[in-house]
Amino acid sequence: MGILLTGNALAGSAAGGTVITIVYIVAIVAFLYFVMIRPQRKEQSRMKDMLSSLEIGDSVCTSAGFYGIIIDITDDTVIVEFGNNKNCRIPMKKEAIVQIEKPQETAEPEKKKK
Repeated sequence: MGILLTGNALAGSAAGGTVITIVYIVAIVAFLYFVMIRPQRKEQSRMKDMLSSLEIGDSVCTSAGFYGIIIDITDDTVIVEFGNNKNCRIPMKKEAIVQIEKPQETAEPEKKKK
């Protein structure tokens, strides 16, 4: 009788250990989702929205750190004019743009100062 009782006790603890292991795995996956995957998806959707709002005349900052003004927009490329030299126009991918400043945003603070 003692042998049967010991066998049942081991079977019960093995089933409990399996449940705890599954709970740990689910907790780790949920933690990784909320720490890594979800913020990355939010950033991707923010960048997609930002790039879809591009307009001619917007001031942009590229991933290389150059500031310029958008001259022309196509499906996946833009032509950006850099500096005061009107001949410095470079085509680049939209993905190279990291920041956009709309022209009306820069004009409003000047009006408030006066």
